[in-house]
Amino acid sequence: MTNKPEIYFLGSGQIAVPILKAVAAASELRLIGVGTQLDRPAGRNRRPTPTPVGAAAEELGLAPDKIANVNAPEFLESLRLRRPQMILVVSFGQILREPFLKLPSFGCINIHASLLPRYRGASPITQCILNRDTETGICFMKMERGLDTGAVYYSLRVPLDHREYGEMLETKLGLIAAEVTPGVLVSIFHGEIEAVPQDDTIATVCTKIKKSDGRIDWTRNCYDIEAMVRAYYPWPGARCTLLTTRGENTVTLTRVLARRDLSGAPGTVLQADKYAMIVACGSGAIEIVELAPPGRRAMPAVAFLNGLRGEKPVILP
Repeated sequence: MTNKPEIYFLGSGQIAVPILKAVAAASELRLIGVGTQLDRPAGRNRRPTPTPVGAAAEELGLAPDKIANVNAPEFLESLRLRRPQMILVVSFGQILREPFLKLPSFGCINIHASLLPRYRGASPITQCILNRDTETGICFMKMERGLDTGAVYYSLRVPLDHREYGEMLETKLGLIAAEVTPGVLVSIFHGEIEAVPQDDTIATVCTKIKKSDGRIDWTRNCYDIEAMVRAYYPWPGARCTLLTTRGENTVTLTRVLARRDLSGAPGTVLQADKYAMIVACGSGAIEIVELAPPGRRAMPAVAFLNGLRGEKPVILP
C-alpha cells in the first residue's frame, strides 16, 4: 500500500468540477482515473457535448471514461484492474449497485450538497432554497445501497442569506468542498476520522426536479414564490403565461422582490407601467424586476412592458 490514496473520480455536474481540479492538483493524492456520463446533445444544434466534469478532465489533460452504465460487468472489470483504493463520487447521476460499491478497498465516498440526513436525494441545493433554510452544507458520506443513507465522515456548515440562486449556490458549495477534499480523503485513508451513522428518524428526501415544477402557483405566498425564482434558476426556471393582444407568452422570472405591503386576488396584475410590474399572490405580492421572454435573454420587466405600448398583460392560470 502506498502512502498516497489512489483515487478514481466519478462525477458529471458542475459542482464536481472544482473538486476534481483539487484532487488532480493535490500532491498527497494520486488520481488514477476519471469517469463521467456520456456526451449529450445540447444547444440549438443539438451537438454532443461533454458533461462539465468531462470537459474539465480534458482541460486537465486527462482522458475521462464516458460511461453508459457504471454497473456493467465490462466496466467493473476495467475499473478493478486499476485497483482504486477510494472512489470519490460527486454529482454523477447513475445509481451505483453493490458490486461497484464493494470494489475499492476504502469504499466509495460521496460528497453530498446538504447536511445529511436532511435532503437525501437528487435536489438538495434546490430544496434548501425553496424552504428558505438558514444554512446548508456538504457531507462526505460512505456510500451504501440506500439512497444517501451511509455514515458521514465529515460535514461542513454553510450559512445562507436568502439571496442565493441555485446555480450560484452550487458553484459556492463546490468551491468550499474542493478546499477540504484532499485533507478529508487523506484522513479517511489513514483512519484518522470515523464515519458516524445518520439518524434515520429525522431524514428528509428530495426528488429529481421536473420541468413542470417551474410553473408558478400564484395562490402561494410571496416569499415562497420569490424563493422558487432563485431555486429554479437556471433550470427549469420559474414560469408564468402572460396574455396580451399579441397572444400568449410563457416568460421566466429571473429576478423578483417579495412585497408583503401589497395584496389582491392571486394572479392579478396590480401594476404594469413604466415604474413596475407587480402581481398579487396568495399572501402579499411579487414585484417582477427581470424576466426572460421565450428564446430571449433576461430583460427588465419595465422594458418588456414598454414593448406592449401601454397594454396591461393578464396572467393565465
